[in-house]
Amino acid sequence: MELISEPLPGVKVLRPFVFEDARGNFVKPFHEDQLAAHDIALTVREEFFSTSAAGVLRGMHFQVPPHAHQKLVYCITGRVLDVVLDLRKASPTFGQAAGFELSAANRHVVHIPVGFAHGFLAQEDNSCLVYKTDAVHAPACDAGILWNSFGFDWFIHRDEGKERDVSLPVISPRDLGHPAFAEFESPF
Repeated sequence: MELISEPLPGVKVLRPFVFEDARGNFVKPFHEDQLAAHDIALTVREEFFSTSAAGVLRGMHFQVPPHAHQKLVYCITGRVLDVVLDLRKASPTFGQAAGFELSAANRHVVHIPVGFAHGFLAQEDNSCLVYKTDAVHAPACDAGILWNSFGFDWFIHRDEGKERDVSLPVISPRDLGHPAFAEFESPF
């Protein structure tokens, strides 16, 4: 795996091993030893995926202690604007967010450490994100930050030629009910 960038301290965007020939491709998004070479220690306890239509916004999600978790995330179909928000009070980048593209085309893998909220905006229909976490989902520790409360530009705009107003992303009632960043007391 090759380190592409560290958009915030601790968050690592990686390029996995990819082999392509006339038959198609082979991609290895998880390799324990190669992750360890980038100071990532991840024992996978749970894996899941979500598939979203264009314009769906999911986030900003995390789990609080004692079930806080780190994630390895990648996109196997479609394209998303992936976003992380630093919730670590002692961090010099506390309250800062970064966004980057994850797509089936670029095959990038992002490591999101404990203490970050995560979300994404699907840019294409059938955008599928795979998540590997080091803690099992614990509903009592499930938390989030309101998507538009921390100053990140999601690049959402009204497209006059479209049937749907893309200035209003499709968001679940649960995600709309998350507290604003200014109201959140971070446990990290």
